[in-house]
Amino acid sequence: MENNIAIEKNISDYTIGELVAQDFRKAEVFKRHGIDFCCRGNVSIDEACAKKNIDAVQLKAELAEIDTQIKDTTIDFNTWDLSDLANHIVDVHHHYVTQSIPVMYEFMNKVCRVHGDHNPELHEISKYFSEVAEELTMHMPKEEMILFPYIKQLNEANKLGLTVERPGFGTIQNPIKMMEMEHISAGNSMEKAKELSNNFTPPEHACATYRVLFSKLAEFEEDLHHHIHLENNILFKKAIEIENNLFNV
Repeated sequence: MENNIAIEKNISDYTIGELVAQDFRKAEVFKRHGIDFCCRGNVSIDEACAKKNIDAVQLKAELAEIDTQIKDTTIDFNTWDLSDLANHIVDVHHHYVTQSIPVMYEFMNKVCRVHGDHNPELHEISKYFSEVAEELTMHMPKEEMILFPYIKQLNEANKLGLTVERPGFGTIQNPIKMMEMEHISAGNSMEKAKELSNNFTPPEHACATYRVLFSKLAEFEEDLHHHIHLENNILFKKAIEIENNLFNV
């Protein structure tokens, strides 16, 4: 109980704008509750919640939850069971992409509309991000509906000593090659957006939404890199080894 009180008191010491500046993930919490962190960010959580008739305790709990989240880069995924790893990729990284894209489109459109004339590179950044978003939107269902279920089937057969029928795509290396090509395409588009934005560094005149957008782009890129690493370097590599062993290749 004392810890909860301490957390709430600490959060209450900051304005909404300051909280978003410290951790841009919190912008999505405020957005979800319809609280303006940009133009009206110079107020406390209690003040903003009172105006919106929102439960301040619940909102603070949602913000505190973000502070307790542990980034999975500290975990040794190389030791994970492949079925668990596939589920983790879907639950964490695919979910993150699905939830982030609509928010980022909204921020991108607003920033381009307000600042695009003076910063024309924003339109190019928007174009490259759209390429990444469209690529991933088509890419992830193929993994979730075709590739990952087959990897889980291979994994369970390997653990239980069962046999597996050859899939319609012949060998797992065929869809994996396609997924890896799409990873490269998305990565290249993200890299171009990064170059145009000077490593996602907002200009001095940038408003709060502009800054949050660039922070979100940097976060998105970091997640994409880890996402692809887990697939290319661990999940796919080990799945190929299992399939080769099962089919005595």
